[in-house]
Amino acid sequence: MRLAVLASGSGTILDAMGRSGLPISLVMVDRRCGAERVAADHGLDCVLVERESFGADFDRVGYTQQVTERLQAEGIELVAMAGFGTVLDQPMQDAYGGRILNTHPSLLPAFPGWHAVADALEYGVKVTGCTVHVATLEVDAGPILAQQPVAVEPDDTVDTLHERIKTVERDLYIRTIQEIINRGHVL
Repeated sequence: MRLAVLASGSGTILDAMGRSGLPISLVMVDRRCGAERVAADHGLDCVLVERESFGADFDRVGYTQQVTERLQAEGIELVAMAGFGTVLDQPMQDAYGGRILNTHPSLLPAFPGWHAVADALEYGVKVTGCTVHVATLEVDAGPILAQQPVAVEPDDTVDTLHERIKTVERDLYIRTIQEIINRGHVL
């Protein structure tokens, strides 16, 4: 199964994937970022499909089409989001629906969205965690593939809790992706 990893940030998830030996065929980034260096450090092919606009004029469908066409040209069969900063649109679902993976720092369906860790702390939960799920057009709403709890400590801040979640998240994501590759299908 040819795996692509889509990243936009520092590349910490990508680094964990590279160290784990996951068979990554391609890394794709939407902007210049640390993930490019991480890909190079692991000897992984990395392509930039640059997002030209972050304003109201952004053509999400057109950009998604560019990403999708590049993945298809590379023969990609499975896509793992690893901090990819652009929400992709329908063309990606048309080509890869059910084969796009993402990870989220909460036990979905609780606390979807960008501020999951802060939301969990504000709500006062004693346990949160991370979820690996299938990405759909509705953010953080796709089928859940794996979850792992993380206890909330009395003195936790958003940063301390998020760091503990990230440690668990990297391991769970890698194990889940490897299981999918081993069985040859997502669900």
